[in-house]
Amino acid sequence: MDCYLEQLAGICVSRQRLPDEDLEGLRQLAAAAAGRGTALRVLVAEYLASACGVWADLPGSGHAQELQELKDVASALIRAVSDATVALTEGYESAHWAAIRGEEATRREFVDDLLEGRTDLGRLAERAERFGLRLVGPHSVAVARAMNAPLGAGDDTTRYVEEALTARFSTRDVLITTKDGLLVCVSPAAVPEVPEFFAANVRNAVGEPYQIAVSRPRPGPSGIVRSYQEARSTLDLAALLCLTTPVVRASDLLVFQVLGRDRAAITDLVATVLGGLEQARGGPKALLETLTAYFASGCLNTTTARRLGVSVRTVTYRLTRIRQLTGHDPTDPDERYILQTAALGARLLGWPSRSLQPAD
Repeated sequence: MDCYLEQLAGICVSRQRLPDEDLEGLRQLAAAAAGRGTALRVLVAEYLASACGVWADLPGSGHAQELQELKDVASALIRAVSDATVALTEGYESAHWAAIRGEEATRREFVDDLLEGRTDLGRLAERAERFGLRLVGPHSVAVARAMNAPLGAGDDTTRYVEEALTARFSTRDVLITTKDGLLVCVSPAAVPEVPEFFAANVRNAVGEPYQIAVSRPRPGPSGIVRSYQEARSTLDLAALLCLTTPVVRASDLLVFQVLGRDRAAITDLVATVLGGLEQARGGPKALLETLTAYFASGCLNTTTARRLGVSVRTVTYRLTRIRQLTGHDPTDPDERYILQTAALGARLLGWPSRSLQPAD
């Protein structure tokens, strides 16, 4: 600090401002102090304490002939101390934010490697410890999507959810991050209440339509990769099926995932079993909606009519037409499974809104 105090003494005589190169030197001094872990208040207090010695002697005051000249000397010193303090603060804060950005970049790289499985799993587990996350045991992944805007790091929603979960659970029990516009929550299966708590806080924070998908738990770092992929595919599948449920669990959509693995087979099934519905007056839509509601209601005509807002007689007529056009009777337990599987396939393919692509 001695060289900077000599500068202050010189300012008292010249009554000039500290030059830019001296201010830059102070910024570098503060950045170095930040790197050593010195607190900013300690650095500033040390500088001001030394400046008080200059104030006590007040170089230049002996040449002042009038009170105004003495005031000018004091003003020059105060201005220089003020500029120096600002420079120290700027240098310290710049170093601080640079360290934060570096830490954020490291964390983002870790998160990408964790969710995409693109690095050695043993090394990944070691890096996870740095961020307070234990990768032992099964983990599940929940992903949230806001329908109108992507969710990003630092957003109000992201901060709200992260603060709520870290306040409720240990940082070793939860990882909140963002990826590709989604809010992601990784949690151990041993703490099964995390996904539900995550969903509740997303609901509180998001002021727009949203949807959350929760994967099945899987063990180890590679399990997190698979769980993340499953949660994302479940979210996409829910959108494809036009599901409006705020929280969708992957286990509830397994049948659709199984059907979707052989698109050619399910296309053939829908075309073969339900293709005859295209002969209905007005197209197949009303009959397919009736078939779907009928199965969802437990094959009860009264409940189906109530869900569709039509009469029981209309439901009975439509079921008869389905039997006539498809050759399969929805009221027959032996034939019901074929129709139900085909109806699920139709939802997966978006038929009849989308035309069926013939399989080779």
